[in-house]
Amino acid sequence: MPIWIDTHCHLDAAEFALDRDAVRAAAFAAGVTHLVIPAVQRSHWQDVIDLAHRHGDSYALGIHPLFTPGADESDIALIRELLAQQRDDPHLVAVGEIGLDFFVPGLDAERQIWFYEQQVKLAREFALPVILHVRKSSDRLLKTLRQYKVVGGIAHAFNGSTQQAQAFIDLDFKLGFGGAVTYDRALKLREMAASLPLDALVMETDAPDIPPHWLYTTAEQRAAGQPQGRNSSVELPRIAQEVAQLRGISLDELAQATMQNARAALRGLPAFTLNN
Repeated sequence: MPIWIDTHCHLDAAEFALDRDAVRAAAFAAGVTHLVIPAVQRSHWQDVIDLAHRHGDSYALGIHPLFTPGADESDIALIRELLAQQRDDPHLVAVGEIGLDFFVPGLDAERQIWFYEQQVKLAREFALPVILHVRKSSDRLLKTLRQYKVVGGIAHAFNGSTQQAQAFIDLDFKLGFGGAVTYDRALKLREMAASLPLDALVMETDAPDIPPHWLYTTAEQRAAGQPQGRNSSVELPRIAQEVAQLRGISLDELAQATMQNARAALRGLPAFTLNN
């Protein structure tokens, strides 16, 4: 059975409150031997640390752009202190999830940029890669990355242009592909999954979000009482199967390549990846 790394899973999310350990066990049984759990706000930092240690996974510490309205500028000093405290922890692999979201209305763009740039500077200070939230914001993210060079990372749930993809690759970033690639209508994304260099891809779920097509329910179905399917890391092998088919390669080849890519992006996930 192929072995996978889910490079982006919010196992700390409230959606997993009732069965978190069972979800992790099911993913492991499906071949997903390692998760990267990125934090989204200050109140989650300790949770992701504890979860990663409990299950032998990895974590990242950061403030997500959607949570910048509730963040305080003093949080930057707090995250710097925590990064310094945890710097020798092999489970810490990145600063994240950070980035910019120019899709959701009502967010203060300048505030997002300030938090993003401060966290990129921390990643540079601690020689850590970054896990980026990229939503209608590739060019602005790239501008900061060129100004404050970091050691690379992952552009999570990438959905930009081919030119933007290459710009991230040129800065030693890998591109995260997950449930969105399973939709037939996602023509541009599926074309990139098929044609980008294999050494640029990593697999992810963004669980519990971005469900693959087999878990998706329409607004009409939800209004009728049918719940949205909850995404989890157990779906990763099936998502990967679609990517492998798009590329015309075996599932084993994709698994081996994306695991190697994940380790390169996060400066070598620890050896315990295969020994949870």
